[in-house]
Amino acid sequence: MNNNYLIAVVDDDLNIRNLVEAFLQKENYRTVGLGSAEEAWELWRNSPPDMWVLDIMLPGMDGYELCRRIRSEAEVPIIMISARDNEVDKILGLELGSDDYLVKPFSPRELVARIKRQLQRWYKMNGTEGHAVAASPVSIEIGRLQLLPEERRVFWQGEEVDLTSKEFTMLQVFAENPNRAFTRDELLTYVWGDDYFGSDRAVDHLIKRMRKKIGHLPIEAVWGHGYRMRNDGGGRSDEARSSD
Repeated sequence: MNNNYLIAVVDDDLNIRNLVEAFLQKENYRTVGLGSAEEAWELWRNSPPDMWVLDIMLPGMDGYELCRRIRSEAEVPIIMISARDNEVDKILGLELGSDDYLVKPFSPRELVARIKRQLQRWYKMNGTEGHAVAASPVSIEIGRLQLLPEERRVFWQGEEVDLTSKEFTMLQVFAENPNRAFTRDELLTYVWGDDYFGSDRAVDHLIKRMRKKIGHLPIEAVWGHGYRMRNDGGGRSDEARSSD
């Protein structure tokens, strides 16, 4: 993996910011340090970085709001850092779209290791080595849902829906396996990679985000197991139809 990625470190504590940047630069990453979410948002609008290391407690706009804004536009990797170590804060960070959460004080080496994993997972997922099925049909149709895997586009009742990369990958896994029940661990492996070490609640939060975008998405919880996509329309892919 090319280490020439630009990583934005957003923290109002200059000492922490400088320390994190120094360790990243030793690994040949490019960095930019920012002391506020407002500065970070301006960077995002003009010259977006490849990854964010984002503190929660910031002057003015907090890290949660910045994470929400960034995630509403893209699926760029985000690691949140905070002195808050209770479960509610971690869950909120994940629900807003962060990929990982690290509690202060932390080891800079551990943070660098997590950054490497996130970048590897992200660019693997968006390249040719993703965990989804390698040879996908041109079109997948499940009831009112249509996916175009090669174009990474999704339509609900004929209207295009804007999904992030993780949202699309998870939806594709379900659509290619209608009525199959997946455990949360299986979904974590397909979407986040087999080296993901975060909470399996990331699956719940991602599905919650998908349901907000597609109100009647036929993904249902399987009690004590995980989730499945109910096939309520009998739609098939172009590949299947061509074999009739």
